[in-house]
Amino acid sequence: MIKLEFNTSKNLLAFSAGIDSSALFFILLENNIPFDLAIVDYNVREQSKNEILYAQELALKYNKKCFVKNVFLDNNSNFEQEARNIRYTFFEELVSTHAYQRLFTAHQLNDKLEWFLMQFSKGAGLLEILGINENEKKENYYLTRPLLNVSKKSLLEYLDKNSLKYFIDESNLSSLYTRNKMRHEFSTSFLNKYEKGVIQSFSYLHNDLSSLKINKEALFKEKDLEIFRNLNDDNLNIRIIDYSLKKRGLLLSKKQRDEILMQKELVVSHYFSIAIKERFIYIAKETKETMPKKFKEKCRVLKIPVNIRAYIYKENISLENILKSLT
Repeated sequence: MIKLEFNTSKNLLAFSAGIDSSALFFILLENNIPFDLAIVDYNVREQSKNEILYAQELALKYNKKCFVKNVFLDNNSNFEQEARNIRYTFFEELVSTHAYQRLFTAHQLNDKLEWFLMQFSKGAGLLEILGINENEKKENYYLTRPLLNVSKKSLLEYLDKNSLKYFIDESNLSSLYTRNKMRHEFSTSFLNKYEKGVIQSFSYLHNDLSSLKINKEALFKEKDLEIFRNLNDDNLNIRIIDYSLKKRGLLLSKKQRDEILMQKELVVSHYFSIAIKERFIYIAKETKETMPKKFKEKCRVLKIPVNIRAYIYKENISLENILKSLT
């Protein structure tokens, strides 16, 4: 049995009825860790109805709550990203509504290696290729992936050995998606041969990353506004911006990172306003708002970037509190 221990009493499991989340369900049970389930039906596969029924059966049998979200998406080229956005929005709504302290997801070692290879192939840096972490502190909960050092092969052996039910999502067998292609052509066979070495290498890389001690804490944070110190190093600054946007669900491409460093003040993906000024880095949700002249003058005196001001005004964020935090 995989030993797990967590100090939170209200936990939510992102469930799909597949190999990974089914294994995590029973592993959490064996470790006496309390949790409820959340599952999304995208209505693109006939089998999904049986997966929902299985989730509800497990919840009833083991006295868990089971939250189900039904959505209808076209199975197009943006399906994976749209599905992910819907899924995590749903999970975070449940976390807020029911005061869950931790969200468990069943990402495992194969997922981590696939992510590594995908980012590596795009020309990513250390923070990006190690973007899947075991524990992440969000604003009001922890996002935890307790199976990152366990291969899918091991999870499958665990389920079969204990005669535990699970479903195979046939869409994962298709090479239409980049992640599936990476899995079928590279990561699975590599991991089957070098699992121990991969686990050890990831451990070393995360330790090396921790040793860099990049200060990623915001000097000021309120709602969707974050202000960081300018570290006067393009590499470190873009790492901070990467970190902030990743928490908000946006993964920057190399082109976007280069554009941010070149322009200094811009809107990324039509959604986030970023400004790199002499002393500080500002990140806020892109907002259009008519502002009174007096407010704009205050912002000018305080050197608040033009593309950040509308968000501060609309959300009624105190300029005095910003000033206190930055002095």
